[in-house]
Amino acid sequence: MAYDHGGKCWHCGTDLTPLDYGREDTCTKCGRDTKACKGCSFYDASANNSCRESQADRVLDKERSNFCDYFRPSLGKPGAQAASRDALKAAADALFKKK
Repeated sequence: MAYDHGGKCWHCGTDLTPLDYGREDTCTKCGRDTKACKGCSFYDASANNSCRESQADRVLDKERSNFCDYFRPSLGKPGAQAASRDALKAAADALFKKK
């Protein structure tokens, strides 16, 4: 299956094309599976089953290739969600800080 856009490797951040997301494809730089939960735009470690797509089947190993029909390549850099989540928490803490 080809996707509308490429993405970035979830492990090393290498740019990937839409054709780099086959079931058995790996990143040309680090060798990690590309069609893995951690490389999906729905991946969110803080969500139920680490996935924001409510209809997706549970996948235990988020770093291995899988058969998820909802997979969409992530456009962000590795760890971008965690950094933005930390920034949001810091902003909320600052907003509700007792004086």
